[in-house]
Amino acid sequence: MLLAQITDPHVTRLAGYYLDTADALARCVAQVCALSPAPDACLLTGDLAERATAAEYALVREIIAPLSMPCFVIPGNHDDRSAMREAFSDHTYLPPTGEFLHYTLEDWPLRIIALDTVIPGKTEGTVCETRLRWLTEKLSEAPQRPTLIMMHHPPFKTGIAALDAEGFDGGAAFGETIAPFRNIEAIVCGHVHRAMQTRFYGTLVSTCPGSAHQIALDFSPTAPLAFTHETPGFQLHTWQPGQGLVTHTVCVGNFPGPFPYNE
Repeated sequence: MLLAQITDPHVTRLAGYYLDTADALARCVAQVCALSPAPDACLLTGDLAERATAAEYALVREIIAPLSMPCFVIPGNHDDRSAMREAFSDHTYLPPTGEFLHYTLEDWPLRIIALDTVIPGKTEGTVCETRLRWLTEKLSEAPQRPTLIMMHHPPFKTGIAALDAEGFDGGAAFGETIAPFRNIEAIVCGHVHRAMQTRFYGTLVSTCPGSAHQIALDFSPTAPLAFTHETPGFQLHTWQPGQGLVTHTVCVGNFPGPFPYNE
């Protein structure tokens, strides 16, 4: 099973801060489309739009339309749940009502749980008691089945002070919820616009680079939040029975090669 993950495109109809986020997403999508074999599905882990307008979501739909595989979305802190429901009304996996946009995908050997971590109007994310109960119920339905959790906000401290100041609230409660379940292959996230990974309560958590720009890597405790024009990217998660999940980070761009090694 092969999954593509694209995150944080922040699509808008205006190019700002020397960025054209719509074009960046289009280049990312084109590279995913060129993969052989094609991924079984594409996970879009939040912040699809910059201002959560209907026009921006329409543009997202237009840009991802060439993807031949099913696409599954979750909201980020820049998204609006109601606007996403409207824009993706044909995506029947999304709950049509309710406070949160989370769901499970049962169609593959690797089960996928999409968890909504958004606090409306806030940059930071959380999982409240209601969401933790929902997650516990879903994990308890298939405690032996290999499972992947997808969510926008990573539940750990990154070491980048400006990110961590508005990061994830309730990491310990989330970790204690998942710790009894030994079938969680990994947790894949977005939000931080960099590739990161860490051990977390008996499983692994990874974050995907942004499709347009990356957060500046500065560990100074007083460094302001900033971004760079580092190469955008996406991730490929490959899962095989008995082997587990392996994650590859892919740079978006046209690079020379591949060249065969000389024997």
